[in-house]
Amino acid sequence: MPLAFEARQKLDLPVKSNADRLYDYLLQQERVVGAMLDSKKLTFLGPGSYRYNVTSFKVFQLEVNPVVSITAVNSEGQLRMYATDSELDGLGLVDDFELTLDATLEVTEQGLEGEALLGVTVSPPPLLKLIPPQVLESTGHSILSTILLGIKARVQKQLVDDFTNWCEGSIVS
Repeated sequence: MPLAFEARQKLDLPVKSNADRLYDYLLQQERVVGAMLDSKKLTFLGPGSYRYNVTSFKVFQLEVNPVVSITAVNSEGQLRMYATDSELDGLGLVDDFELTLDATLEVTEQGLEGEALLGVTVSPPPLLKLIPPQVLESTGHSILSTILLGIKARVQKQLVDDFTNWCEGSIVS
C-alpha cells in the first residue's frame, strides 16, 4: 500500500530597494532558480529545464537521495516551478516513487510572495514494511517540512542578496 505525505510552505519577502525591478529580475530564470535552490546540486538542462539533487536524508538508517527534473515557467510577474519527473536512490528497488513539487514566486506591491507544495507517494521498501504506515507518513511529513524550511531559509537570504547584486550589476535604462 503506497504511502503519501506532503508539506506546504509560504514565503513573504518584503523588498524595499529597487522593488520596481523585481518583475525584470524574475525573468532572469536561470539566475533566480539558482538562487532559490542549492546551485551546487542544480544542473541547467536547457531553457526552463533543470535537474536537482534534493538534499540527502536518512529514513530509519537508510540514506535517501531524490533527484527531480524541474520545469520553470515565467508569466505575468510570476515564476512557477514544478516537478516533471523524479527518481529515488537509496531505498533499493522502489518502482512507484513520485515526487510532487509545485512552487510559485510572484511580485507583489510589498516585494515577493511564494508558496511551495512538496509531496511524495511511494510504497515502503521491504526494509521498512514492519514499521507502521502512520509512523512512516509522520516521518515523511516531517522530512518534507524540514526540506521546505531549509529552502525557505536559503531563499530569504540568497534571493535577496542575488537580487541586490543583480540590481548593482545591471544597467538601468
